[in-house]
Amino acid sequence: MTEIIHEEIKKRTISPDAQVIVEKKDTLNNAREIKKMRVRERLDLLLDAHSFQEWDHLAVSSIIDKKEITDGVITGFGTINKRKVAIYAQDFSIKGGSLGKRHAEKICKIMDMAVKVGCPIIGIIDSGGARIDEGIHALAGYGSIFARNARYSGIVPQISLILGPCAGGATYSPSLTDFIFTTQGISNLFITGPQVIEKALHQKITKEALGGAMVHAKTSGVAHFVAQTEADCFQMLKQLFEYLPNNYLDDVSMRAYDQTLEYPDPCDLVPANFSQSYSIKRVIQALVDADSFFEVHELFAANMVTGFAFMGGRAVGIVANQPSVKAGTIDIDASCKAARFIRFCDCFGLPVVTLVDVPGYLAGVDQEHQGIIRHGAKLLYAYATATVPKITVVLRKAFGGAYIAMGSKDLGADVNAAWPQAQIAVLAASAAVQILHAKKIAAAPQDEQAQMTADLTQHYEETFLNPTVAAQAGYIDAIIKPSDTRKFIIDALAITASKIDRQLPRKHGNIPL
Repeated sequence: MTEIIHEEIKKRTISPDAQVIVEKKDTLNNAREIKKMRVRERLDLLLDAHSFQEWDHLAVSSIIDKKEITDGVITGFGTINKRKVAIYAQDFSIKGGSLGKRHAEKICKIMDMAVKVGCPIIGIIDSGGARIDEGIHALAGYGSIFARNARYSGIVPQISLILGPCAGGATYSPSLTDFIFTTQGISNLFITGPQVIEKALHQKITKEALGGAMVHAKTSGVAHFVAQTEADCFQMLKQLFEYLPNNYLDDVSMRAYDQTLEYPDPCDLVPANFSQSYSIKRVIQALVDADSFFEVHELFAANMVTGFAFMGGRAVGIVANQPSVKAGTIDIDASCKAARFIRFCDCFGLPVVTLVDVPGYLAGVDQEHQGIIRHGAKLLYAYATATVPKITVVLRKAFGGAYIAMGSKDLGADVNAAWPQAQIAVLAASAAVQILHAKKIAAAPQDEQAQMTADLTQHYEETFLNPTVAAQAGYIDAIIKPSDTRKFIIDALAITASKIDRQLPRKHGNIPL
């Protein structure tokens, strides 16, 4: 054993490329063909120069005969923009990055220390999965990592970068972390690979079509971010870091902003015609500090927009309906997307700012049969249990159960406002009139029915479809001019910054998963 270790150290010392401990030319050449970096090149590009301190660099497997220095994973601590991070990076050039007992122990050690010192954990995944020749020990290793992913959730941010294959049980560790980054043409995630699917089910599909970056960004929602290159991926991660605290006890991120800038009037960006769509992202850009909006899960469930921003120099989470996609209705995917984002914000003390323009939950047989009731309840649960400051502004429509779900006062929102033209009601006017006055309209002469319907609709709009009733009852704290929205939210964030909301003692709640 000693001779093997000394030989490997010698290789490392005399190698013209000290970046790599063990090189397998065929593996590395294949990586180059698909524009994959070597593991230490990745660390050099992601971390601040000369900041990486490697741990367990002489580790080898105690089970298999052929010993490989590092056992296929590089672990240690470094800094990103001078902020401490714990990091592990799997090395595909050593046994395909496969995970064995010692490999897993290294990852677990670095995760344990990260929690002790209160810094984020980053995992660079590039692995063929469990090491077959280590049998049950490899499976136990994954179980140890999964347990830490779950137990450390909400204590420090956990981020996964999928920069190669991630198959079988290995996929569950990234899915237990807070954010997943992928890169086109490089990242693949799937429980069962194309070959097995073809043999078992006679379905032919490529790795990219089954579990490529875009599939998981658009369809499954597994991936939060998609980059074109690894360098872009690292840059996106650095952007995300600007908004995140180091741990759940850390203060919310703050940064300087130009208080002399003039912002567009959001009213100019929202059509007066309630049937006309628009992009909520333009409204968000008009409300947050200049160029500070960083969207999360952009390609998945586009009818709900989530992301981080700074408002008055304070980091916040933004949740907003997107009227330009499915009219801004809430469906299963939108509910899950927003609920998970809100719960992340709540874990790490980020205030939640909600912009509401929602006609309701998406209707349809498919949605009902796929569980919109159960999944829609996740959004209610996330808002109701979040104890961070919650600021909600109704821009146009807020109807029925969707009004309740989108950060309403009764779900615990701290400050609720509405624009003067906002409509808050159980139903839109046309639907309400058809239910309330169906018999009256049917009994009228046919040539008078259209005018009667129009008159009843107008009466309903004037009586119920305005924020005045909600404001009089205390469900809305203020009716504000659209041009005052940015200032109103920033002031509300300042008021609620010292909020303390202690929940009733319990072991934990039971979210409708």
